[in-house]
Amino acid sequence: MHIDPPREEWLNRQQRLQERMAQVGLQGCLVSQNVGIYYFTGSMQTGYLFVPVDGTPTYYVRRSLARAQAESHVRTEELISFRTFGQQLATDYPEVFPPETKTVAIGADLDVMPAQLYLRLTEAIPQASLKDASALLRIVRSVKSAFEIERISNAAAIVAKALESGIDALKEGMTELELMTVIEGELRRDGHIGLMRMRGYNQEIMTGVVAAGDAAAEPTYFDGPAGGRGLTPAGPQSSSRRPIRRNEPILIDIGCCVDGYTIDQTRTAVIGEMSTELLAAYETATAIMRHSEKQLRPGTAPEQLYAEALRIAEAAGLSEHFMGFGRDQVKFLGHGIGLEIDEWPVLARGFRDPLEPGMTIAVEPKFTFPGVGVVGVENTYLITETGCRPLTVSPERIYSKPAR
Repeated sequence: MHIDPPREEWLNRQQRLQERMAQVGLQGCLVSQNVGIYYFTGSMQTGYLFVPVDGTPTYYVRRSLARAQAESHVRTEELISFRTFGQQLATDYPEVFPPETKTVAIGADLDVMPAQLYLRLTEAIPQASLKDASALLRIVRSVKSAFEIERISNAAAIVAKALESGIDALKEGMTELELMTVIEGELRRDGHIGLMRMRGYNQEIMTGVVAAGDAAAEPTYFDGPAGGRGLTPAGPQSSSRRPIRRNEPILIDIGCCVDGYTIDQTRTAVIGEMSTELLAAYETATAIMRHSEKQLRPGTAPEQLYAEALRIAEAAGLSEHFMGFGRDQVKFLGHGIGLEIDEWPVLARGFRDPLEPGMTIAVEPKFTFPGVGVVGVENTYLITETGCRPLTVSPERIYSKPAR
């Protein structure tokens, strides 16, 4: 059963956005993306949310108005006509769009808005000068409430249960897809919606990556340290029909989305034994994780964690394998997580705003060996007032099964 946040949750989200808008001189914000609309309204129907810098937001819905009115926690109205949207806004918000003013600075989620929609909106709302408010919106969402943390923790417990089912079923000769089917079936029975949303353009994700040996190390477009071979060039990531063999690393990088909120975790498994080289790389990954845990506290700059991880990988002689290989290495250590997999902050160069209590971050040190496989670990953490607390509950170890 879906659980809704308390009423004050929605008011708090609105107020934090309005405070940010006031700081940068925006008179309002137009949210067009489904996830953003859901975050502020509690509904995900087709339409647009307008939040004035002062006053009450309105959710203008094209379809389905009846469902949006039943679900939404803000004022919800029919979008009468896209062509007259500007007139409807001016009528509802004369204080934002006074008739004597030519243009008003209005924020929008331009990082995810299609160019065609942007052009149509500039025609439909000529009195609005649309400014990029994507950073502002992502910052507001980066600090989670107690309700959101509870939802992510619930997803973590579901993933832990599914992982154990997968390990129980793991055997030599089964395909990556068969193992993923066991895990995903367990997740779906416990409420996983079947996808994990990403904000990045052209970035998609299934339930994660279950891949073994050279298939896990096969490079792909996915913006992560390991994408997997996939079933087809039309879906070039995650599990393939490759059989799982003994003595090779098995990457189990899975998450789930329950009540809209996601968890992300990685564990490494093997049937038999892994090589000394791979075991050393795994130990380096856990060393990076332990070092990162000490720095995951309020006041730390996210880019500092990435720089320290690079230093540890270099000291271990593993720089060229860290977070991918060669030209396909990614340039981060971890990422914020919540309604989307790729939330802020990112543990990467350029992210200098200090960590704050309430942020939830997935840290994922991994090492890729072309033709051999990927080893590593990933945990999701909550930044607390004094440090961090893991939300991931699966035991952190190599999951080893005897070869038969």
